[in-house]
Amino acid sequence: MSSARDTAVRLLLLMMIASVVFPAALFAYASWVSYREIHDVADERILRSLDVMQEQALKVFQTVDRTFAEVNEIVRGMTDEDIRADAPRLHKRLVDIVATMPQLNAILLVGREGQPLVASSVRMLPGGINFSDRDYFRAQVDSDPGTYVSDARTPLLPGFGGAYFDLSRRLESPDGRFNGVISVAVRPKYFEDFYALIGQTKGSFFALVRFDGAYLARYPLLAERTRQLSAASTFRRNVARGVEHGVYTANSDIDGISRHLAFRKLPGYPVYALAGVTSAALRAEWISGMLRQLMVGVPAVALVLVVLWIALRRTRRLYDEADRREMAEGALRQAQRLEAIGQLTGGVAHDFNNLLMIVSGSVHRLRRHLSDDKQVQLLDAIGNATERGESLTRQLLAFSRRQMLQPTVIDLSDRLPELKDMLSRSLRGDIEIRVIASKHPCLVKVDASELELAMLNLAFNARDAMPSGGTLTIAVKAIVLRGKAGEEGLSGEFVAIRVADTGEGIPADVLPRVFEPFFTTKEVGKGTGLGLSQVYGFARQSGGAATITSTVRRGTAITLFLPRSFEAKSQPREAPVASGAPAPAGTVLLVEDNPDVVDVANAYFADLGYRIKVATSAQAGLDLLQRDGGVDLVFSDILMPGGMNGLELASEVRARFPRIVVLLTTGYSSSIHDAVRQGFQVLQKPYDLAELKRALQNAYKAAEHAGAPAAATLRRATG
Repeated sequence: MSSARDTAVRLLLLMMIASVVFPAALFAYASWVSYREIHDVADERILRSLDVMQEQALKVFQTVDRTFAEVNEIVRGMTDEDIRADAPRLHKRLVDIVATMPQLNAILLVGREGQPLVASSVRMLPGGINFSDRDYFRAQVDSDPGTYVSDARTPLLPGFGGAYFDLSRRLESPDGRFNGVISVAVRPKYFEDFYALIGQTKGSFFALVRFDGAYLARYPLLAERTRQLSAASTFRRNVARGVEHGVYTANSDIDGISRHLAFRKLPGYPVYALAGVTSAALRAEWISGMLRQLMVGVPAVALVLVVLWIALRRTRRLYDEADRREMAEGALRQAQRLEAIGQLTGGVAHDFNNLLMIVSGSVHRLRRHLSDDKQVQLLDAIGNATERGESLTRQLLAFSRRQMLQPTVIDLSDRLPELKDMLSRSLRGDIEIRVIASKHPCLVKVDASELELAMLNLAFNARDAMPSGGTLTIAVKAIVLRGKAGEEGLSGEFVAIRVADTGEGIPADVLPRVFEPFFTTKEVGKGTGLGLSQVYGFARQSGGAATITSTVRRGTAITLFLPRSFEAKSQPREAPVASGAPAPAGTVLLVEDNPDVVDVANAYFADLGYRIKVATSAQAGLDLLQRDGGVDLVFSDILMPGGMNGLELASEVRARFPRIVVLLTTGYSSSIHDAVRQGFQVLQKPYDLAELKRALQNAYKAAEHAGAPAAATLRRATG
């Protein structure tokens, strides 16, 4: 069952794990694929944007180059003075050129000394302005660098209409000397408006950047147009290595935003086109796609997980219920087994007690006729063996819960500490005894002698389990049980006595059998196997239970659960003392089916001065009483052959012959407690003469209290 359960639960758990891990792995793979696809698509989109940007920028720059040629042709051979003299006409020509090209802001002619000669943006140039310090001017003085691209700037002259960057070329005299500069101001806004049109995708980025990292045009716009990338930027490092195109991802050192970028150099110009998209936009696009997948996948996975979880719960509940049933069935089988053993041992005890009765009676009779020392020693040995047999029988009856108990109310909080001295004398010196008693009264109604015997048996077992010494702990406390399976279904208020040792422990496969009679793990001759059976029987007959737990090499703990009593604590009573041989006491009807037991009982009653009549069955005894009224006492075994037992005979005698005193005896009978409850005195076999006399005294006294006519006379005769 356990293997099947583990397999089923393990399979369901694996399925639950797989229902999460497999979709998660699939989702992770799909996420990676989606991430790569998004970047590939972004790269493709960026490269297409670069194509468009490059084409647009080249057209603008080539148009400016044609403008340079046209202006150069207009002023060819003219000196600075000639240009100033012809400024109105040249201004008009320049205005006409700018008016046809929206990408241009203005055209300016600068003389060889840096003074402005003529401009399209203004008819009359103000005095005092000099452009000799401008980078585009200085770049043209010594040699012809071709088309020079300046950084973006704010105009000095009026009428330029906003920010611009310059494209400039050298003016030369007929002999090839430097004769000034033609500067064409280009509108960055022309590019930026175009970039805004193509940059519809969220996070798009476009820029026209000079080789030194200076922005000429940019989308989105910067607050300051003079911004420039640092030499440590990825773009500048690529340009420094001579790389003319590439793709990279980097954090901008201007706005700090991470972008995925591509760059490409414009052929023939020191300018690069940059296109890209923010990494955040790519992540957002990727996450959006993944969320759409999760919206479909998570509910499906959750549904599978819930179904498997429900199946797991039901499977566990099913197996738990099966385990509980198996435990209950096992407990029932164990209880039935112990009950069957108890019935068997009770039956054996009955016959065995009859045999012991015969042996002990025979010893008693022989002692009266033998005086030789050797013969007396043999009789003593037989008597001792009989007493040992009687003790074993009492333990068997304790297990089967058939022995006679004399319950009294005792406080275990007081009694157990008193037992410590007795236990200390019975154990070795290397065993420490600890008694932990509750501060509150723990009253129970039990047979005190059987309790002491049970504690001794537990102490002896603990002693044998601790060959090298250890600690024996006895703790008592009041508890409330509510039908726990471990306490055999007991409910109510109980007193728990826990006896724990630090010994070798008991293996798990042996533990269920420790309460069985004659079962022992000790070597031959070192134990009868009846100690724990007596403990178990005592607890059960007292209305409680006994449980055991043990761990190998860590010790064993046995707990007795005894019903808590709320009666007043019993006071000790003095035991009656047998007197000498009494005077003749009347006639006794001995009802016994075993002839050898009849002989022993005959001898005892003869010693007590009785006349004896014998019946071998209860019905025969009843018939004899009806025929002969001269009987004063009926002494009957409870277990009798035929249709009537001794208890039924006693009831008939009480009803028909109330003057006759009844005393019952038995080696074992399930009817003992019924007999006691009905007020009959019961003498346990085997018994000797003194025990018989005490039982007769108690029977006479009980009959006298009940109002039997002859009981007082008979009691005085036996007293």
